[in-house]
Amino acid sequence: MIEVEVLGEGLAPDAPTAAEVRDLCTMVARRMGVDQGHVAIEFVDARRIALLNGEHRGKPAPTDVLSFPIDGVEPVLPRELGDVVICPEHTADVREAIVHGMLHLLGMDHETDDGEMLALQDELLAGAGG
Repeated sequence: MIEVEVLGEGLAPDAPTAAEVRDLCTMVARRMGVDQGHVAIEFVDARRIALLNGEHRGKPAPTDVLSFPIDGVEPVLPRELGDVVICPEHTADVREAIVHGMLHLLGMDHETDDGEMLALQDELLAGAGG
């Protein structure tokens, strides 16, 4: 089972419900062959994500989504997948940011692959009605 903790929901008035967030995370994890683990999805304001972006990526400006993997991609159980932090005011599509962040947590990287991550992201969103 994928356990999904949703934090800061009030910051994203047009965001999916907590149940929809859980469904999206579970869908991505299962597609990536992960059926157990815990992930936290947190919605934050622009100030908070700018601080995190500066601290972890050296880019002290707001961004849409950041992912912080914890246990890596090796199958250690119970698995702490990590955290996805989303700034709704800098995100065009919160559902896309959730899927994008989950794919990063599970080892994909669109900056180093040949388009596989973004293609899978589009496929997953299309399958989820997005």
